[in-house]
Amino acid sequence: MTPRRFKQVDVFSATPYRGNPLAVVLDGTGLSDEEMQQFAHWTKLSETTFLLPPSGPGAAAGADYRVRIFTPASELPFAGHPTLGSCHAWLQAGGAPKAPAEIVQECGVGLIRIRRDGERLAFAAPPLKRSTPEPALLEKVMVALGLHPSQIIATQLLDNGPVWLGLLLDNAQTVLELAPNHLTLKALGYLVGVAAVDAPRFTATLIARSNREARAFGPRSTPPDAPAAAAVEVRAFTAPVGILEDPVTGSLNASLAQWLIADGHAPSSYVASQGRCLGRAGRVHIEQDAHGQVWVGGNCVTCIDGVVKL
Repeated sequence: MTPRRFKQVDVFSATPYRGNPLAVVLDGTGLSDEEMQQFAHWTKLSETTFLLPPSGPGAAAGADYRVRIFTPASELPFAGHPTLGSCHAWLQAGGAPKAPAEIVQECGVGLIRIRRDGERLAFAAPPLKRSTPEPALLEKVMVALGLHPSQIIATQLLDNGPVWLGLLLDNAQTVLELAPNHLTLKALGYLVGVAAVDAPRFTATLIARSNREARAFGPRSTPPDAPAAAAVEVRAFTAPVGILEDPVTGSLNASLAQWLIADGHAPSSYVASQGRCLGRAGRVHIEQDAHGQVWVGGNCVTCIDGVVKL
């Protein structure tokens, strides 16, 4: 067994132990698929990543490093909180990006651009494929979640690497009160993401942004370590990959943002809250730039720094 540098990073939170933890093995060279999967199963975190040098084609295309992402049950082609957490760990360990403006990560879906936004990192959401879910599937998921049709505003199948069944619900309280039948969801084999847009808070946010006095004096009334106010509430049910509910989910928030913004359900810039039902205070910062690219950002903080034998 080889000693390898290891970090456990909390993602989508500036406060340790309030976001979504990620295990990062900083050098996965020489490990087999089975060894990576076994370690990810042992950590019991929603994801564990292994950093590697970029492939030949990846390096030629500008990749700074390559990452492999594992849940306790399987490998993922892409995931959001492992992207930010792995980048944070790579930079903290001395990684130097080829381009000063952004970091380029290679993973199963290809190259992912990551930019530094003050204290936060933000990744460019990968291309999204979406479609209308089959009525039979939607009916089974509604029953498993205990939802009435009147509580659902819109639905989509969302594919940006992982495939999510996305449901837009009537309000944040409906999202927070869900008590799913996880065994049923696991049997269905679908990751399920639910969200609700807080219209009054969204309106208040727009007013604050357009008001110079609010910009000048508003932040001073908020403690510097307080989580940002959120206009969207999100939960992610992930029983098929071995975790019943994911605390804070970058890939889901990316695909939700691309869908909700495109269809006029959400503004082009907002903050999403996730993890409240698990005692977390995750904050996901969404921004669509002038070119239509959606960026998904969040804070990262290292909680454990050491060595693992693999």
